[in-house]
Amino acid sequence: MTKEAVRLGTVQETLLIPLYGRALDAQARHSILKDTEALRMVEAIDYDFAKFRGPSLGGSVLRSAIFDGWVSRFLAEHPDGTVVELGAGLGTRSRRLDNGRARWFDLDLPDTVELRQRFLSDSERTTTLAASVLDTDWFETVAESGGPYFFVSEAVLLYFEEEQVRSVVQALADRFPGADLGFDTGGGSMMRNQERNPVFKAVDARMTWTCDDPKGLEGWGLRLRESRTFATPQPDVVRTWPRRHRYGMPLLARLIPPVINSYRMNLFTLEPGR
Repeated sequence: MTKEAVRLGTVQETLLIPLYGRALDAQARHSILKDTEALRMVEAIDYDFAKFRGPSLGGSVLRSAIFDGWVSRFLAEHPDGTVVELGAGLGTRSRRLDNGRARWFDLDLPDTVELRQRFLSDSERTTTLAASVLDTDWFETVAESGGPYFFVSEAVLLYFEEEQVRSVVQALADRFPGADLGFDTGGGSMMRNQERNPVFKAVDARMTWTCDDPKGLEGWGLRLRESRTFATPQPDVVRTWPRRHRYGMPLLARLIPPVINSYRMNLFTLEPGR
């Protein structure tokens, strides 16, 4: 079988890390995400995935589970709502969580979209947008769905400069006030130790934006609703994790708190002028 070639930019290449993590999880006896689509893509892509190793692979699965929990709750409350993935990569959330009624938009740069569309086709309620998170031209396309909206950006904003992140947040707050926004943040301890992370030995990209306290972002037009770590996931989410994660992560948070507590998954409400 001829495999699909990969031609991605430096930062875009990092999307292959969580893809491989989800594929490994799909093969596990106790799979958390059961993302067989990820496994199918890994098997079809011409890339040396085996060079990725270390705890970040499993961590990417736990991170996705935490964001899945929030999106699932949103759809339970708003079954006809709209979910927008900012930097969708080869993510499959729109397949994993679709309720048959929601509207989904998967946004990413053109080179990523070109690869994505080889595997994940659009449907009547799922639309892929080739655009930058930093742009606003796509806002009106999303707005036509009527909302309510949940924006989620997983392992994307960390690669931007702080002012770029702030501009993204404020633009969203101005255009979609009251919407939910979920994204991850990394503190100084995490950023200073990137070179020790095995997955970063395999790629050239490095994370840039440091945020030690997500609460401090409220001046950007945000209201923080929840901030979680791998040791403090939602109760309904942690029940889906194998024992080694359910009990191991809280233990690690006590033994090496900077490592676990420096990385956070956050749920905000967009409130312009806050």
